Amino acid sequence: MDNTISKAAGAVKISYTVTFPEAQAHYADVEMNIAGLKQNTLDIKMPVWTPGSYLVREFAKNVESFSAGANGKVLVAQKIDKNCWRIHTDGLASVTIKYRVYCFEISVRTSFVDASHGFLSTTGIFMYPDKMLHQPSTVHIVPYPGWTKVSTSLEEVNGDPFTRHAPNYDILFDSPIEVGSQDVFGFDAAGVKYEVAMVGGGNYDKEKLKVDMAKIVVQETAVFGENPNKRYVFLVHNYLRGGGGLEHLSSTTLGASRDSYANESGYRNFLSLVAHEHFHLWNVKRLRPIALGPFDYDKENYTSDLWIAEGFTAYYQNIILRHAGIITPAGYLEAAAGEINGLENQPGAKIQPLAESSFDAWIKAYRPNENSVNTGISYYTKGAVAGMLLDLEIINDTKGKSSLDDVMKYMYDTYYKLKKRGYTDVEFKQGLEKFAGKNLDDFYKKYIYGLTPVDYNKYLGYAGYKITDELAESNEPTLGVTIANNNGRKIVTTVLRGSAGWIDGINVNDELTAIDGIPVTDVSTMLNGKKPGDKISVAVNRDGLPVTLPVTLLRNNKVKYKVDGLADATPQQLLVRKKWLAL
Repeated sequence: MDNTISKAAGAVKISYTVTFPEAQAHYADVEMNIAGLKQNTLDIKMPVWTPGSYLVREFAKNVESFSAGANGKVLVAQKIDKNCWRIHTDGLASVTIKYRVYCFEISVRTSFVDASHGFLSTTGIFMYPDKMLHQPSTVHIVPYPGWTKVSTSLEEVNGDPFTRHAPNYDILFDSPIEVGSQDVFGFDAAGVKYEVAMVGGGNYDKEKLKVDMAKIVVQETAVFGENPNKRYVFLVHNYLRGGGGLEHLSSTTLGASRDSYANESGYRNFLSLVAHEHFHLWNVKRLRPIALGPFDYDKENYTSDLWIAEGFTAYYQNIILRHAGIITPAGYLEAAAGEINGLENQPGAKIQPLAESSFDAWIKAYRPNENSVNTGISYYTKGAVAGMLLDLEIINDTKGKSSLDDVMKYMYDTYYKLKKRGYTDVEFKQGLEKFAGKNLDDFYKKYIYGLTPVDYNKYLGYAGYKITDELAESNEPTLGVTIANNNGRKIVTTVLRGSAGWIDGINVNDELTAIDGIPVTDVSTMLNGKKPGDKISVAVNRDGLPVTLPVTLLRNNKVKYKVDGLADATPQQLLVRKKWLAL
């Protein structure tokens, strides 16, 4: 860093005022005041991505009407690249910058503003002075009429809920802000005050949520031995149909379906999401791959360890519910089977190794296309499976004395608390080996860097379980395509690798019109009476032209695993089972 800039930046004071004069048109107006400048030019940047969501989203695309002024005069401000504006500040101690941000993308990682509320995903709202990420700032919010509350993990200034302080930009960018008339309630757990801000209504039971969310907090805190927050905020956006979550240092944003809380599966799915995102306050926000901090907000931050950061968290989201007594052992095993089925029914599992799926998240995971199922896997799903296998390995090898929990606590204590940095691939492997008591080269070669089919019965066998494919005896024929109903037209949306459709040339976007001359009306019955090996004629409409394809049907290779207990489980297996499932 230039020494002149460094010294000048030390005295800089930064504040923001956010207003919503046209909330109904989805705009947030930002005024940024910077004082204490001693430099000739000032570069102002907007982040291009948000931590936890590994895609360059180009937040500057939503910015308009950028201007700068000082002492009543307009300053020269030139945009010099996609996310940076250069302001000439010769002889000026302070400047005022104004810009508008269009906010109309519903997700946990992007800002949304309308007349009912404003959700500010801070990486897409607040610009920062280049080379001053360490600087503190103050955010003052002027609410739209009818908005009475602010929910965020940023601390209040002088008891004013509409004025908040950020110690530095990493924390500002890790602290989303909800402004509106949200339903706010709270609970205490593990010595921490929790706030839950419900946006959009819903059939949730506040008292039940307080109890169950507290159970999750206590159980997760027990894994790491401490809860590093004094206050934590859940921002929950309830939609007709919603989902997803994004973790932050002292808060999280969740998407949910407003009417799903009253049914068992919907409520359990919500608690699983709560467990996932809350577990992140340790795993990835503090215990993190070395590439993920300090962040470079201008470009991708690559790591091959998202299978740990996200995959292990996906594993814990369900095992935590079991350990907290929220779901039964059978409920957990059903969830584990669901993860296995999700992985094994994806042809891409034979193509993309787990570590590669982590590294390529920036170009593949958030940009899926019609062929993604054939070329890749989710580091969430296979990472969760890897977490389960390693947990069972450690429990078995130590005869129930240790588990993956001990690895997570050791890594947290060693790298976050003691070394105050992220871990490397090698260091995390060493942490696993420390508690497994053996070299894990073979495991990594097969399941992390390789494409070896997972030996589920070996690992589940440690706990006296086995998997069984309920479809093993099925001889159902299939084209191997997914079909969507588009105004009565049967449109092919996916063609699975190695399937009959793949081999014999059915294309995505083909309109399926007839099989053996019979018009297709009901997709579910179109192969009635057929068997694998049968040769059929498939008529499609391709780009407005009729095409007839001879297709040889193949057996449907889809699996549907369930996990069952062994009738003759040994004392050692029962010991592992007890430790694993908290029996």
